[in-house]
Amino acid sequence: MTNTVHDTYARLRDHVRTTGTLTSIDALLGWDERCLLPSHGGEHRAEQMTVLAGMIHARQTDPQLGEWLAELADSPLAADPASDTAANIRQLRKQYDKKTRLPRALVEALARAAVRGQQAWEEARKTDNFAHFQPHLEQMISLKRQQADCIGFRETRYDALLDDFEQDALTSDVARVLEALREQLVPLVAAIAGSSRRPDVTILERSYPIEAQQMFGRQAAERIGFDFKSGRLDVTAHPFCSTMGPHDVRLTTRYDEHYFNGGFFGILHEAGHGLYEQGLRAEEFGLPTGEAISLGIHESQSRMWENLVGRSEAFWRHHYPLACAAYPDALADVPLEKFYFAINDVRPSPIRVEADEATYNLHILVRFELEQALIDDQLKVADLPGVWNEKYHAALGIKPPSDADGVLQDIHWSAGLIGYFATYSLGNLYASQFFEQATADLGNLDDAFEHGDYAPLLDWLRKNIHSQGQRYSATELVRRVTGSALDHEPLMRHLWDKFGPLYGL
Repeated sequence: MTNTVHDTYARLRDHVRTTGTLTSIDALLGWDERCLLPSHGGEHRAEQMTVLAGMIHARQTDPQLGEWLAELADSPLAADPASDTAANIRQLRKQYDKKTRLPRALVEALARAAVRGQQAWEEARKTDNFAHFQPHLEQMISLKRQQADCIGFRETRYDALLDDFEQDALTSDVARVLEALREQLVPLVAAIAGSSRRPDVTILERSYPIEAQQMFGRQAAERIGFDFKSGRLDVTAHPFCSTMGPHDVRLTTRYDEHYFNGGFFGILHEAGHGLYEQGLRAEEFGLPTGEAISLGIHESQSRMWENLVGRSEAFWRHHYPLACAAYPDALADVPLEKFYFAINDVRPSPIRVEADEATYNLHILVRFELEQALIDDQLKVADLPGVWNEKYHAALGIKPPSDADGVLQDIHWSAGLIGYFATYSLGNLYASQFFEQATADLGNLDDAFEHGDYAPLLDWLRKNIHSQGQRYSATELVRRVTGSALDHEPLMRHLWDKFGPLYGL
């Protein structure tokens, strides 16, 4: 192998890692915007992030980058498709081809609109005023249509936007998977609704002091493996996890003194994302081999730790005595069985992030359908609140009490994250399939959870998923890890195995 090829790859690597550093600065500005930025600082923050987005785009579309990738495409460094070098060359070529189709002016416009949109969304949600947010969403939808048209697509505009989060996925394929899931979910939810058994959810509405929630949630995140020497936990309007670079992964959540589930399971969910980020190879930072392969795979980690671990009876056999010590007034008269049933209550509710495992994917299906209609110009933004409420009534049999708890509840559309929502359901599917395989490989994980031992599962995830970066596509990763293609049956087995005994089904 010639030194020229090695030298070219070294220059490529240095260029991309520097771009990654700029991207991490953008992430830091975004975290600060949603956690600490003064309310009047939004306009200048929009300009800061617009300038940075332009700089990053210029580096991602630099013709010199294209020349290096062309030289490396047929080199020995790309010969083994599973090697780090080949994976980086392949993935960077895909990114380059995609980014070069986007005008810098459009990239900057999207960055500016995202900051302004998030600021407007937060105010609109506080005041339950969709009209305040409407023009910002209309602008964002228009820009995202332009983005899709510039990039190009195989079947629908939505394909181009979905690709940002689930690489190479087609809307039609995702729709088929989610429809198969819906067909089995609806009878399960109906069977639960018809059961005479009901948990006492008022247990979760007692007084859970915020300071105690912060401490208990942080300790739980630490126990499952999140490293707080390389991360932190803060408060925000809408929970998220953000990575500033190696050894700086930040979790956020929100608390309600009279609702235990929100803060605690929000922390576990975001800690699942954080564990994935902390499991990526630091030496590959900025390169595809140091980044997650897809949002669906990322969501599989958050949903696994939140639900398959955090809502399991084995988890609480270890953690419940600790919870009783943290909340003596709230839980003194509550046996573990009643608490476990309460945190696994199944009933339709308006808020996605607080939805139970059985109804959660119905929330996603509503959003998946609505954002396709918005992008395809089949639904006007002005009509969105009414159509949202109609779909909620059809899917869950309820009507949101307000726009704040309805169409305004999620931050995603304000930030331009259109195509993201489907990855939550894909994540649920991936999570159950991975967890089944981990159980087959490691034995009964409940025994470890009951003793507060999460290392076997985390080590398995680090080896099979986290450390792989973008070496394989999401589709190929699932097949390599589990031996089969993505399938909704493992999730349905999990749901029936859990809720069948609870509800006497």
